[in-house]
Amino acid sequence: MESSRRNSLSGVLFSLSLFCVILDIQLDGVLGATAVEIEQHLEMGRKLLAAGQLAEALSHYHSAVEGDPKNYLTYYKRAAVFLAMGKSKSALPDLTKAILLKPDFLAARLQRGNILLKQGSCHEAREDFEAVLERSPDQQEASEQLMRANELEELQEEAHAAHHRGDYATSIEVLERVIEISPWDPESRELRADCYIRLGDPQKAIQDLTPTTRLRNDNRAAFYKLSMLHYSLGAHHESLGHIRDCLKLDQDDKECFGHYKQVKKLSKQLDSADDHVQAERFEEAMEKYESVMKTEPTVSFYTNLAKARICFCLVKLREPHEAIDVCSEAHQRDPRNANVLRDRAEAYILNQEYEKAVDDYQEAREFDADSNEIREGLERAQKLLKVSRKRDYYKILGVNRSAGKQEIIKAYRKLAQQWHPDNFQSETEKKEAEKRFIDIASAKEVLTDPEMRQKFDSGEDPLDPENQQGGGGGGQGSHGWPFHFNPFESGGNFHFKFQHN
Repeated sequence: MESSRRNSLSGVLFSLSLFCVILDIQLDGVLGATAVEIEQHLEMGRKLLAAGQLAEALSHYHSAVEGDPKNYLTYYKRAAVFLAMGKSKSALPDLTKAILLKPDFLAARLQRGNILLKQGSCHEAREDFEAVLERSPDQQEASEQLMRANELEELQEEAHAAHHRGDYATSIEVLERVIEISPWDPESRELRADCYIRLGDPQKAIQDLTPTTRLRNDNRAAFYKLSMLHYSLGAHHESLGHIRDCLKLDQDDKECFGHYKQVKKLSKQLDSADDHVQAERFEEAMEKYESVMKTEPTVSFYTNLAKARICFCLVKLREPHEAIDVCSEAHQRDPRNANVLRDRAEAYILNQEYEKAVDDYQEAREFDADSNEIREGLERAQKLLKVSRKRDYYKILGVNRSAGKQEIIKAYRKLAQQWHPDNFQSETEKKEAEKRFIDIASAKEVLTDPEMRQKFDSGEDPLDPENQQGGGGGGQGSHGWPFHFNPFESGGNFHFKFQHN
C-alpha cells in the first residue's frame, strides 16, 4: 500500500512537471520571448533607428523589453530611441532600470548623468559622474560633466540670491548660463520669466514659460500665467487657448476656470464686433465695443482698442463731430496709434477741416511710413486743402460732406433765392450777389452729379479750368461755363436781367 502511494505521488509530480514545461512553451509563444525572436526585434530596431524611423524602431524595442525584461541592454537601447525622439523623460526610467540590472554599466550611468544635468538636478547628476569616475578615473566626459555640475550648482544659488534681493537684471544674466547648461530645467526658466515680468517685459516671459508646459508634468500654473500674460497684451485668442490647456489637465481648477469664463466672454464680444465691422454693421459693432469696455475695464489695451474701433465706425457712419471727439480720446490714450490718427484725419475731412486732416496724416506717417493707405490719404487731404483755398462747394452751400442729394438741393434753393441778383438794387451789391449766385449754382451742379462730386471729394475741382482737357478751353460751352453749364438757366424758377452800362 505504501508502494502504491509512492507511485501515485510520483505520477502527480511527473504530470505537474510536464504541465510546467508546456506552460513555459506556451508563454514563450504568447510573449514572443524566444531568444531568436528577441534578437530579431533588436536587429529590426537597430536598422529602423539607423534609417530614422524612430516610432517603428521603438515598437520593436518595446517587444524586446517585454520578451526579456531582465536584459539591461534592451532597456539601454530603448532609452537611446527615446532620446533620439527627444523624450528624455521616458529615457530616464529605462536607464535607471539598466543600472539596477547592471550597476557597473558605466555607459548608462554617464547617459543618465547627462540627462539629469540638463534637467538641472545637480546632486543626482554628480552622483552618476562620480560613480563613473570611481570605476574609470580617466573617463574624460564624466570628469568634464562633473565640473559642469559643480558650476551649475553655484550658478543656481547665485541666480536665486540675486532674485531674492530684487536684482532681477543680474539674476537674468546668471540664468543665461544656467539655462545653457540645463536647458530642460523648468525651474530656471520659470525664475527668469518672473524676472522679466517684474522688469516689464511680458513677451520674453512668455518665451521662457512656453517650454515649461512640456518640461514639467501637469504644469497648470504655467498655462495660467501664459494665459494671463497674453490677455494683458491683448492676445485674447492665445489667452483662451492656454487657459483651455489648463482645464484639460484639471477641469475643476478654480483659478483657471474663473479666468476662462472672463476671457471667453471678452473674446466672443471682440470677435462679434469684428464680424459686424467686416459686414459694415457699424452701429452694432460699436455696441459690442462698448460691451468690451464694460467686461474688461482694468486692462488698458482693451479700452484703447474699443475706443479706436468706435472712432473708425463713426467715421464710416459719417458722423464727423462725434468721431473727432472719440478719436481724440483714443489718440490721447494711445498717441502712437497710426490708425487712430488716420481715422481722425478722415473725420476732419468730413468736417471740412483740411489743415487738421493734413497734420494728422503727417503724424500718422511718422509711426507707419510704409502704409500706402496713409500716404494716399495724406495726398488726398493736401489736394482738398488746396481746393478749399479756392472754392469749397460744401461750405458754399453750408452742408456737410455727408449730405445727401435732397439736402444739397434744398440748401441750393434757399441760398439761390437769398442771393438772386434781382434782390439787390445797388450795382456793388448786385455784382457781389452775382458772384455768390454763380458759386451757389456751381456747388449745386458739382455736388448733385455723382461723378463730379467724387472728383471733388478726391481733391480735384471739376469746374477748375486747370483741370479741364485741352488747356481749359475745350470743355466749356458757348457761354463760358464748364460742361455747358449756365447757372442762370439751371435754377428754373429764377430769372433776372443784367443791366449793362
